[in-house]
Amino acid sequence: MPLDTGTPYETEAQRWQAVQARDAGADGRFFYAVLTTGVYCRPSCAARPARRENVSFHLTCEAAERAGYRACKRCRPNGPSQAERHAAAVAEACRIIEAAEEMPALDALSSAVSMSRYHFHRIFKEATGVTPRDYAAARRVERLKERLDGGDSVTEAFHGAGFGSNGRFYEQAGALLGMKPGEWKQGGRDAAIRFALGQCSLGAVLVAATEKGICAIQFGDDPQKLLDALQDRFPQARLIGGDPEFEALVARVVGLVERPAEAVALPLDVRGTAFQQRVWKALREVPAGTTLTYGELAQRIGSPAAVRAVATACASNEIAVAIPCHRVIRKGGAMAGYRWGVARKQALLAREGVA
Repeated sequence: MPLDTGTPYETEAQRWQAVQARDAGADGRFFYAVLTTGVYCRPSCAARPARRENVSFHLTCEAAERAGYRACKRCRPNGPSQAERHAAAVAEACRIIEAAEEMPALDALSSAVSMSRYHFHRIFKEATGVTPRDYAAARRVERLKERLDGGDSVTEAFHGAGFGSNGRFYEQAGALLGMKPGEWKQGGRDAAIRFALGQCSLGAVLVAATEKGICAIQFGDDPQKLLDALQDRFPQARLIGGDPEFEALVARVVGLVERPAEAVALPLDVRGTAFQQRVWKALREVPAGTTLTYGELAQRIGSPAAVRAVATACASNEIAVAIPCHRVIRKGGAMAGYRWGVARKQALLAREGVA
């Protein structure tokens, strides 16, 4: 792969620094060859360090081979990178988990992708942010929802989704679905969701809450579309318009929108996978007036390689401002990636004093 013009690896000094640091971010940007061994490598290769006077740089594998060098057998520069191999292994493991009725044994998964048990477990968690067992549990919940929505009885759904026992299923059902399985199957029948629509400086705002707390704070340009989306998800739920007590809660939400830098304690009903819960908890700990990148957020939750999964969790957040995903920006300061629009994200950050 040729070097991109303007990358941090444009000069030989920058490339040599990347080789010394074994910088995986430089892989594919260039290759280095060692005169004394006759081998060329990726910048991240774990081979014994070479002396600078014996090193030359090449933009492609073909260029290194034309110069008389052969590919390193350790880092395999002319094949998929280690990161690509790991990603392919994790993707294959996810396919196996999703196709299985019950959670496959860890030994079976690691064997299927030709890795040791320990190594596979580590790279899977780094890539997805969760363990294989937690991933399987999240997929089981999705199957449960699909079966309930598809017409299965509650009993058929929990067996088909892979839950092992009635007792375990009903213990977890409320936390997994946010309501009883029968209520979910009936589109939220008899489930009470209080809501209010209003206007704030960022446009229309919908606030919805269960008996546990706020389950949605949504922005939009059209109040009716916000309400339609809530009704579409739970067509049989009892949607209750705001009473004086709830209106007071909504006023606190609007106050938080207008002054996001002020600490306001709001009761929340947060629903999501174990990984999403970790991301959202970390978001609530980000101080007002500060920002961090998706990579930095991934490091905070102990999963530095799960940057994409972290970004997906931020995009899945249903509770604007109270779970401040607007404080997460792309590397380099880009403001993209806010489900309610970049302009709203910029406005919220500006109110916190972030340029």
